[in-house]
Amino acid sequence: QLQLVESGGGLVQPGGSLRLSCAASGFTLRSYTIGWFRQAPGKEREGVSCISMSGGSTNYADSVKGRFTISRDNAKNTVYLQMNSLKPEDTAVYYCAAASGIIPVQTMCIFHNYNYRGQGTQVTVSS
Repeated sequence: QLQLVESGGGLVQPGGSLRLSCAASGFTLRSYTIGWFRQAPGKEREGVSCISMSGGSTNYADSVKGRFTISRDNAKNTVYLQMNSLKPEDTAVYYCAAASGIIPVQTMCIFHNYNYRGQGTQVTVSS
């Protein structure tokens, strides 16, 4: 059974940091493009950051550029999202998704390209 499981969310003060992890079971992540998406109540889903199969190409939403870093460790079958300088507007449910095949970097963070997704982890940024 193919499964993605996110972890690392929680409550953090503005300016703080969190590292999210996306672990795969039942399949090998190295064969998939991986994306992090988020959705806050009453807002549309947003592609936060995405990474190619090799890790050589990444894509970031303008809202997180310079603050978030995506990385992958294919040996551990895990993708990470390091989030620094967190802001209240980063509050959302974050989930990872996997897409088979090669996706052009310009369209890497479009959700309809993705085949599987996890249940998500809550990130709350508040003082």
